[in-house]
Amino acid sequence: MIVIITHIIVALLSIACTTLGYARPTHKNLQASYVLAGLTFATGFYMVLSEPVSMLRACLSGVAYLTIVMAGIALTRRKLALLSSKQEA
Repeated sequence: MIVIITHIIVALLSIACTTLGYARPTHKNLQASYVLAGLTFATGFYMVLSEPVSMLRACLSGVAYLTIVMAGIALTRRKLALLSSKQEA
């Protein structure tokens, strides 16, 4: 039960951090997004291994989550690169 709660909290923090990272792009926000996405993946992987009953649903949800977060991270990286190039010019 504690793993599920941890997983949900980390996933929500990851989405919030990725959104914040896009709104205010910094290297720290980007690193935090990577760490939280990795922790979400790790806890999800652990849950699938420990309780493989609903593995298909978990995998589909995980792929959807990772797609959204990785798209947010990619947009943040792009925005951060654009801001860095503007500051150098």
